[in-house]
Amino acid sequence: MLYYEKTDVENGLSEADLRAGLCAALDKLGSKKKVLAIPPDITRFYSRAGQLTQYAWQYYGERMTDILPALGTHFAMTDGEIDRMFGDVPHDLFRVHDWRNDLATLGTVPAEYVKEVSGGKVDFDWPAQVNTLLVEGGFDLILSIGQVVPHEVIGMANYNKNIFVGTGGSEGINKSHFLGAAYGMENIMGRADTPVRRVLNYASDHFAKDLPIVYVQTVVAATENGQRVCGLFISDDIECFEKAAALSLQVNFQMLDEPLKKVVVYLEPEEFKSTWLGNKSIYRTRMAMADDGELIVLAPGLKEFGEDPEIDRLIRKYGYVGTDKVLELVRDNEELQNNLGAAAHLIHGSSEGRFSVTYCPGQLSQEEIESVNFTYADLSEMTKKYNPETLKDGLNTVDGEEIFYISNPGMGLWAWRDKFK
Repeated sequence: MLYYEKTDVENGLSEADLRAGLCAALDKLGSKKKVLAIPPDITRFYSRAGQLTQYAWQYYGERMTDILPALGTHFAMTDGEIDRMFGDVPHDLFRVHDWRNDLATLGTVPAEYVKEVSGGKVDFDWPAQVNTLLVEGGFDLILSIGQVVPHEVIGMANYNKNIFVGTGGSEGINKSHFLGAAYGMENIMGRADTPVRRVLNYASDHFAKDLPIVYVQTVVAATENGQRVCGLFISDDIECFEKAAALSLQVNFQMLDEPLKKVVVYLEPEEFKSTWLGNKSIYRTRMAMADDGELIVLAPGLKEFGEDPEIDRLIRKYGYVGTDKVLELVRDNEELQNNLGAAAHLIHGSSEGRFSVTYCPGQLSQEEIESVNFTYADLSEMTKKYNPETLKDGLNTVDGEEIFYISNPGMGLWAWRDKFK
């Protein structure tokens, strides 16, 4: 059931609009005794999920007993990040998701179905795993709050991904990431109906109907004047996601008439500390890049490769070596077979030799960057040349050279028309 929807692409939704829309939906739900909120972490700061969680806490008061950020494989939020994202919400409400433990398996999507939707690319079954808190917490309302935006693994982020990946377990996360990589990132990004989404929808329809989940979905566009909330959709089924995905395709997807020879991407240090996240600069631009083009990534906060110590080790060991090589490594190495999410990431982070990727890290050495098959450049020198404070999103001319600048790759998807079929 759709409880609320409002869109305004031209002017955007104000904080008052967001609060009023959420409260209107919560009013329709009736009285609740015990509420769990599942927002994203700081890596989705601009989703406005932090504000919406704060508004929900103000609405329910003591009846909101728990907040479980959908960390997936990410590090736990720091106190400073919680303050920045959630304002005055008490820290003692926050729980930390452990993706390797504290899990409940609701059911298993059969291998036959996974093989069917993947076109035969993979044939494993898929466990619908969630944090045990969702099952054992005794909640009569679970608010899943987040942003619908193009995504490299599932096509469009959020909806039940926030549940089955954000609070999911290692096997489910690994297999879903590998399914997306095997099917092909460029066949997935910007699409609401993908093999990974179908698997998650199967899990929702067959195993999660008893969970009292209501989805609160935003669509946010990047503009010259900052981020603009273009839509808010709230429902207890897929309808809010479908409406949000259609709007996201309209405001977050930039279709280009010609491929781009040089792209410069800036990664905010508060949000992007690893290539696990920072490679959004590659994922979201790869369909726009010209053959033999160059992608330059200004990454002042970059200090590691993986957000999980084991994934960080595997990235350092194997590097971003392209699809064929990674699939060969998976066949030959048990540690990658047991960490298919890491293997998928190695595929996602490779340009397949089609264009070069130059990373300019704040806290990783040249040796470390080059060891995983990226090109290294000095951050201070490149920032002087490509100054984020003076560049505007889109086409710029720097020293007589045309470059395309992106201030936040997490806010969109860019493609050359001939690449997006």
